[in-house]
Order: sequence, then C-alpha cells, then structure tokens
Amino acid sequence: MAIIVTGSSGLLGSALVRALRADGARVVRLVRRPPRGDDESFWDPGKGIVDRAALEGAEAVVHLAGAGIGDRRWNDAYRREIVRSRVEGTRTLVTALTGLSARPPALLSSSAIGFYGDTGDRAVDETAPAGAGFLAQEVVVPWEAETAPAEEAGIRVARLRTGLVLSGRGGMLAQILPVFRLGLGAPLGSGRQYWSWISIDDWVLAVQYILKNQEVSGPVNLTAPEPVTNAEFTRELGKALRRSTMPLAVPGFVLRTALGGFAEEGVLTGQRVLPRRLLDSGYTFRHTRLNDALAAVL
Repeated sequence: MAIIVTGSSGLLGSALVRALRADGARVVRLVRRPPRGDDESFWDPGKGIVDRAALEGAEAVVHLAGAGIGDRRWNDAYRREIVRSRVEGTRTLVTALTGLSARPPALLSSSAIGFYGDTGDRAVDETAPAGAGFLAQEVVVPWEAETAPAEEAGIRVARLRTGLVLSGRGGMLAQILPVFRLGLGAPLGSGRQYWSWISIDDWVLAVQYILKNQEVSGPVNLTAPEPVTNAEFTRELGKALRRSTMPLAVPGFVLRTALGGFAEEGVLTGQRVLPRRLLDSGYTFRHTRLNDALAAVL
C-alpha cells in the first residue's frame, strides 16, 4: 500500500516525501504533468481529474496542494487563486476518495492557523471558533469544509492547521534571511503580533505521528508550544545570525504598499496558537524554544 501525497514539490511536501521514504514507506506523488515513473500519478484538480486507481486501497492520503499564501503580492486575482486552488483541489480529491470501493483509512488535509483570525494576546487552541477576515472566512473555513464528505464516508480526517514553518530552504524565513544577514532586520508594524512557528523537522515528525496514530483527528494545530511576538522573533533571529537588527520597526503602510492584502492578514496581524491536540495525544516536540529551532535550521 502507498501513501499518496499532493503538493509534493513544495517545501513541506518534498521534506515529507523524503522522510516517509527514508522510513520505508511507498509514496506516490500526485502531479499535474505526465507521470515519470510508478511513484507518480496524474491529477488536474481544476478540471476535477484524478487517477482513482492510484488512490484505491492506499494506506493514507496527505493533501498539501494549494497556491502559496505569501508567495506573491495579494491582489484580487491572486486572492481568487488562493481560494480556488484550495477549495477545488480538496473537492476533487475528496470526491474521488469517497467514490472508491477501498477507501484509504486516513486523509491528512492541509489547513492554516489563519482559521483563527487575529487573536491579539489571546492564546487559542483547536476548540476556538473561526475568526474574521479573508483568510479565516473566505479561505480556511470553506477549505476545511470540503473535507466533511470524507469524514461522513468513514475516513479519519486530520486538518493540519500549520503555522510559520521554519526552514532555511524556503518559506518566509528563507525570504527574510538576506535582509537579516545584512543587519537590516527589523520588527514589522507594531511588533506585538504573535507568530506561531514550528520547525520543519517538527512539522514532518508531527505529520508522521498523525499518520500512525488513529486517535488523532479533526483540527490539529501544527505549531510549537511557545509562540513569540514578531519583535521577539526579530531579536532571536538576529542573535542566531550574529547580526544587529534595526531599532525602528517597518511601518505598516510600507508593508501594505509592498505586499497588498497579505500585509494586513499575514504580517501585521497574528495568531497566538497552542498545539493542544498534539500535546494531549502524547507528541513530544523536538524544538519548543525559538532559539533552538533557529539554530537547527540555519
């Protein structure tokens, strides 16, 4: 039996596939181009096309595909792409899974802590309701809703509400490293907004843990137990790189001009998120403190 992975060419997907294969698992990647071997299968989520034969009798499915949240400046067209890629992709996959005679017992579907909106200083866990704003109400809520038919069909569904993943190979950390290495790193906006982070090692280990533990289902926060403010993140990253940081913060209007809507919901606001379900189920984090995580990935 195989573990099926979508979004396998991205930062998280590629790291997960490497780890699963190193652990002895057979992995089949769903790709949007002609397959190049037995370990790949074609799908076109926008057209509702997926090779159901590849899914039949699979051990599990890990669904990570979707347009990058912070990859481009948000304008109206890219907002639509963010929503479309997640909702249509999940719908295509779930429709195929529920129509199988031998359904995979588990679906781990990507999600985001943007579900909670701006939490300010308030710590939240998986029991908290959805917040306000584009990411919460127009992206994550409908995105997660597309997994409901899989649950109704008896498939164990875990919704992976992922925070800021720390990796030197990609993601937000890799984007800001050049600025910090020049000694130009600075808090963003007020600096008081919380950044709930997780090392890429813990993200991969947590996903493997969820795959193996049948009691873990529903929303699962993939964040380290000790979120920090943006100002604290800036200070710790400067220390890790042995670089000074700028005393003045980058004003909000500058970020809004450069990043569009992503500045408002992805940078200037934040979520103070706790991984209650992982901790309660017995998962032990490799990195609980930001300085240790930064040392591991830089």
